[in-house]
Amino acid sequence: MTTSKAPGTSDDAVPVPDLLSADAQVRVDLDELHQTFAFAFALGISQDAFDRVLAVAALPSSTWDREDFERDIFLEDLLTRALRVRVGGRAVAPCLPYLLRALSEPPRDLRVVTFRQRILAELSSSADMRRDFERVYGRLVALRVAFCSEGGSRRGGDTHRRLEILRTVQEVVLDLAEAFEGASSGLLRIREFGIAVRESEAYQRLEALLDHERHLGTVDLRVRVGVDGTLRTFQIVRIRENQQNPLHTSAIARFFSRIRLFLRGYRVTPGEVGERLLDDVFSGMERPVALLVQLLGDMEFYLAGLDLADLARDKGLPVCLAELSPPGEAGITIDRLYNPLLLAGKGKPVPSDLSTIHGDAVVVVTGPNSGGKTRLLQSIGFAQLLGQAGLFVTAERAVLPQLSGMFVSLIEEARSDQPEGQLGMELLRIRRLFEELAFGSLVLLDELCSGTNPSEGEEIARLVISLLPELKSPVFLTTHLLTLASRLEEEPPVPHLEFLQVDLDENERPTYGFRPGVARTSLAHKTAARLGVTRDELAELIARKKRAESLGEGPKRRSSMDAPASIRVKSRHGEDQPKNPRHRAAIPLGSRRRQR
Repeated sequence: MTTSKAPGTSDDAVPVPDLLSADAQVRVDLDELHQTFAFAFALGISQDAFDRVLAVAALPSSTWDREDFERDIFLEDLLTRALRVRVGGRAVAPCLPYLLRALSEPPRDLRVVTFRQRILAELSSSADMRRDFERVYGRLVALRVAFCSEGGSRRGGDTHRRLEILRTVQEVVLDLAEAFEGASSGLLRIREFGIAVRESEAYQRLEALLDHERHLGTVDLRVRVGVDGTLRTFQIVRIRENQQNPLHTSAIARFFSRIRLFLRGYRVTPGEVGERLLDDVFSGMERPVALLVQLLGDMEFYLAGLDLADLARDKGLPVCLAELSPPGEAGITIDRLYNPLLLAGKGKPVPSDLSTIHGDAVVVVTGPNSGGKTRLLQSIGFAQLLGQAGLFVTAERAVLPQLSGMFVSLIEEARSDQPEGQLGMELLRIRRLFEELAFGSLVLLDELCSGTNPSEGEEIARLVISLLPELKSPVFLTTHLLTLASRLEEEPPVPHLEFLQVDLDENERPTYGFRPGVARTSLAHKTAARLGVTRDELAELIARKKRAESLGEGPKRRSSMDAPASIRVKSRHGEDQPKNPRHRAAIPLGSRRRQR
């Protein structure tokens, strides 16, 4: 990553406003930004040009690979539904690739997590700090808009547009230097950066240029007004030039300067001189402005975290900053955990408690369909990811180990080109788990070995459960093999084997909470009754077809709109279906039909 200096600046004199690293670093490519600014200042450029540079900016070192979990926990849906960037109640389009990387690449260094948590805690606890934060972010967005506006058609570029850019830079620097007074977290870096830039030689030249443009001189006028209020005479009494400005030159000096250039064969218009001066002033400010691009992306990370807290507060639910510990020193304890994807819905998520789970425990979750098992796995994955990224966790309290990664497999869809049947695909999933899983990673598996007969499934599941603890990874898995779960409960094959089951009310309906133990039934008969798959209803369907056949009506295909409301399903390409088949979080997981 280059850190080359621009003219008129000093790396030592201007601190880096880095909000994502414990040790401040320049994480954007300054050489790439130099080319971007060259076009942006001269002619204007699209926002995509800045986003491309920011999207590949360096981040603190991480051991996490988002390909192991991104699809199955619907990470992009989390960003668009629960981690939005909003300022003053209005949504702002962030640089999603950068935000996605900042979230999905939790830092290896625990100091970085603590640094981020302190910033978020100060923003959430101080209305003044948050107000300053949102105002500064708005200034940076305005600066980006100024760069992205189109230039004029005159030769040499649009002078007025360039001056507006420089004025916006001035406003941003002054705002940074005055914001976050009394900050004790990394927010202080923004203020220190603004103060250092304001005191730099390059900024003094910027101020002199803008003052010269605004205050070239003072003109004293004498006017005479008639009885009807109209202007009768207009007389210039005196003109005083602003001789205090360092850019000021007298009329005589300007005249002889032109004579010298003319005698040397140069023909330079005043406009060309002005354009060159604008370029020279901006060149001195280029490095500080480039660092503002990095700051803009960092601020979106915290605005997304604050929006998550706002959504939870609107639902009357808590959020917290995780208590992280090095691997092996503590297990997992989460009080009132809930799924952040459900915050955007109309209902209120039902929190669950996870008592102390050993660092290499295998937790088997059982219960009926639509009971919240898959949502629980998602919630655990989000808690670990958000906690290690330094953001709020959707829980009242979260004690988490610092893990080296996460492997999630919740959805396995059948493909036309799949090389194996259901059993083969399940075995390949297990093989991929052991190939890609690193020591000390979180494992979330949904419906282990459900694609084969119970006897063979039990044998394979027992093998997997007995080997996973050797990777020193906490494992959470769901299964419908209740006989297997009961046998494992009676004769645990590993030291730390725990069980959770869906909690039911007095009418055997899921409460979406969980309690220790193994479910004794999957309540398949209740699910079948709810979806109209009973003997009486199926027999009635057959009888209806026979009556239609006897009346000579022939076979008739019933449309989905004729189906009972409880089992009506829209087309795969219907209006309610997301365009991307991988992004289906808007559909309750309990209502999906798993395709094997």
